[in-house]
Amino acid sequence: MVSYVSVLLYGVGGIVMAGMALLVAFQEKLVYVPVLPGLTKSYPITPARLGLVYEDVWLRSLDGIRLHAWFIKLFPECRGPTILFFQENAGNIAHRLEMVRIMLQRLQYNVFMLSYRGYGASDGYPSQHGIINDAQAALDHLSQRTDIDTDRIVVFGRSLGGAVGSVLTKNNPDKVAALILENTFTSILDMAGVLLPFLKWFIGGPGTKGPKILNFLVRSPWSTIDIIGQVKQPILFLSGLQDEMVPPSHMQMLYAKAAAHNRQCILVEFPTGMHMDTWLSGGDHYWKTIQQFFEKHVPKTGYGIDSQRRAAAGRSTL
Repeated sequence: MVSYVSVLLYGVGGIVMAGMALLVAFQEKLVYVPVLPGLTKSYPITPARLGLVYEDVWLRSLDGIRLHAWFIKLFPECRGPTILFFQENAGNIAHRLEMVRIMLQRLQYNVFMLSYRGYGASDGYPSQHGIINDAQAALDHLSQRTDIDTDRIVVFGRSLGGAVGSVLTKNNPDKVAALILENTFTSILDMAGVLLPFLKWFIGGPGTKGPKILNFLVRSPWSTIDIIGQVKQPILFLSGLQDEMVPPSHMQMLYAKAAAHNRQCILVEFPTGMHMDTWLSGGDHYWKTIQQFFEKHVPKTGYGIDSQRRAAAGRSTL
């Protein structure tokens, strides 16, 4: 007769094997969703439909992948500050245009919207390493433009975009003036247990319990919790407390980790905000929060990153 312990061991082994099979076969489809159910990969609308002045931008990532972006200007000759916006994991940049339209009106910033590889009109297939390269290509493009204020480039990432933006901001202290994160997770390792609870014992970040024996299978860990403490620029955390996808505790942990190393961090919570609509449910308070952050940390004096570098170079020659 098979003992109870043997049955238990077989059961645990079966769960582990099932988890391994799911991770190997479907993890990219869980993390990256370029096409929403019932829709196509192409853009349903362009910024022109909303009366926005924009430019189609084509870039090459470090590994040669061709990328598409929209650069939406406040007005044609605007040389002002620019938000480099990184979207969530599902859909494409066209699905964020209504929010961006209001963003332009309320914040008076240009907005650069990048399609990750495999999303929208961009070529390739999404991966963590590849998307990090894509983000760098977008920032390098903006930094080389002569028609914007390169002292005031702000990275804004929502959900997955926050993980992307955190890595980019950490890697570019001389190019990014500030970082905004909205409803971002601590890591995909932690999110695995949220989305697939039976995996919680086998996959997780540093703060989770269990042996975490399947962590090595995760190809896109996006461990923002390990990155955020290394970001030196000002950070604004925007958290919707009704987030049905990413537990709000993730944002609280990210803020705590960042604030332990960076005194220029602010966490603002929106009681009715859900994962995708915090900008909408937050209303006037949401936009005023960002405006105040910009006024304090991204001033209009022109004495920004490049200006400070030039001034420091000038002092060194005295």
